Amino acid sequence: MGPADLNVDGPVREQQRPASSTREVRFKRNKTVITTFLLLEFGNIPEMQSFLFLLFLVIYVVTVIGNILIFVLVVADRHLHKPLYFFLCNLSCLETCYSSTLLPRMLSSFLTGDKSISIGSCITQFYFFGSLAVTESFLLSVMSYDRYLAVCKPFHYRAVMNSRYCLQLAAWSWMNGFLVMAISCFLIPQHSFCGPKIIDHFFCDFTPVIKLSCCDTSLTEMLVFILSSVCALTPFLLTLVSYMCIITTVLRMSSTTGMQKAFSTCFSHLIVITVFYGSLIMVYVLPKTKTLRALNKVFSVFYTVVTPLLNPFIHSLRHREVKDALSKVVKKCEYFLKVRKFQPFSSPRRQ
Repeated sequence: MGPADLNVDGPVREQQRPASSTREVRFKRNKTVITTFLLLEFGNIPEMQSFLFLLFLVIYVVTVIGNILIFVLVVADRHLHKPLYFFLCNLSCLETCYSSTLLPRMLSSFLTGDKSISIGSCITQFYFFGSLAVTESFLLSVMSYDRYLAVCKPFHYRAVMNSRYCLQLAAWSWMNGFLVMAISCFLIPQHSFCGPKIIDHFFCDFTPVIKLSCCDTSLTEMLVFILSSVCALTPFLLTLVSYMCIITTVLRMSSTTGMQKAFSTCFSHLIVITVFYGSLIMVYVLPKTKTLRALNKVFSVFYTVVTPLLNPFIHSLRHREVKDALSKVVKKCEYFLKVRKFQPFSSPRRQ
């Protein structure tokens, strides 16, 4: 075989290669490595930046203050040292951390106009955001199980939901979240990124980031899809079964007052579950049709921004005991301010 044959054969063989290997060949030849990404967020409309900054600033401040307030009330008031409020305390702590992984960086971007983020920072943000999202998914299912025992098995509730078992369930939720995301975040740095470096999202999520890879990502996408399905669908189905049992038991109650109380307690939980799981499944589990891709950013706002905001208002403050604890704190503050206001000044000492 002569040199001419080699020259002819080379291009033909390269044309017969699959698209993924062709991208890898081009990457090896060009050696263009991306070290930073650009987050488009909600577009580059100058007149909207101030409005969006104020909107998300108010949401972040209300979310943090509301969830910290619930956390402090549960820890400080001994009447709230019960399984339900223990899990609400965990959820409030989680929502505070959850919002803090996304919103401060986005607010800084609106203020400075700098939309760049390094690959290391991007993967770190994705890890903590994803870990907390998976933890919340499991924690909501644990809370639904707690409500199932309280409504359907009231005589066994105290024996089953003891302090040790509550700690185990909470620890299991947190550990699962961070371990699952450790697997996903281990896979992402194995890929090389060669452009374009623009991410059409307001945070570093898996799908928009992995699209920028120059390598074959089919195996990584399949593994992350399996993990996402297990972490979203399994807790959702467990929660759904728990509430089906709760509704069946409540409908059998002869007391109208008891029925209203049970529905009132469970209704607030169902709102958070519907918003959280619904948007989560649409973004990560359902097939990526053209319509869903266009609405991906909108659905992401619901489980990253709206859910943490709703938690203090419809998930905690609807409970009578939380309201009573809050009113006690308000009365103590009012009494303290009155005492300070009307306290006479000490008279100066006589010579």
